[in-house]
Amino acid sequence: MRNFLRIAACAALPLLVPCAPAQSVQEPGITRQQAEEIIQELRQIRQLLERQQQQQAAGPPAKIKMNLEGVQMLGSKNAPLTMVEFTDYQCPFCQSFYTQTFAELKKNFIDTGKVRFYARDLPLDSMHPNAMRAAEAGRCAAEQDQFWKLRDVMGSHPDKLDLDSLVADAQFLKMDVAAFRNCVVSEKYKDAVQADVLEAMRIGADGTPAFIIGKSTAEGLEGDLVVGAHPYSTFDLKLRSLEK
Repeated sequence: MRNFLRIAACAALPLLVPCAPAQSVQEPGITRQQAEEIIQELRQIRQLLERQQQQQAAGPPAKIKMNLEGVQMLGSKNAPLTMVEFTDYQCPFCQSFYTQTFAELKKNFIDTGKVRFYARDLPLDSMHPNAMRAAEAGRCAAEQDQFWKLRDVMGSHPDKLDLDSLVADAQFLKMDVAAFRNCVVSEKYKDAVQADVLEAMRIGADGTPAFIIGKSTAEGLEGDLVVGAHPYSTFDLKLRSLEK
């Protein structure tokens, strides 16, 4: 069952689904919850396909302008190009981008001063019950200047976003654990995360990960929406085209 759904997803949207060669060995059965999660992800893929088809029929979209004041940034503030990610820490496609693509982007564009990278939140909590908590946890970690380190951990382990795991991560990163836990439990940043969700809706980002890539401006950026965990080559081509 899993192989069949995965093959269908790969055929439907190869750039978004990390596909491994088919295995001849029969896999063990899956649980009802796992099957429902797979179906939910396939529905998300279908929605993205439908949206892409509608965009192609409507012609080139207008450039998106975005104010990024107060948003967590990685890289040089004077970088000529800007990339914004809307992420869901429990999303497997976001994990795919983070583990397979982000490091190379950082090495070739962010660390070289060509691109500044902003992180925003789009927790799809109807499918991922721990996503909202993780988004709030990232902001709580930022209070202790540990946002990017916790993001590294959460981006690599979307299956460990329950409160106990997040507190253990905070302890590993040598944070003030009590302050971090109280911040997360109090839902201090829930409204701020929801503001990111509304911003994502405004620009038409209806799936994760979603990116805005474009020229840097004094307020933020002016660029295009790119949805999906595309391979590094897609981002490389887009960014290099903007350098010209």
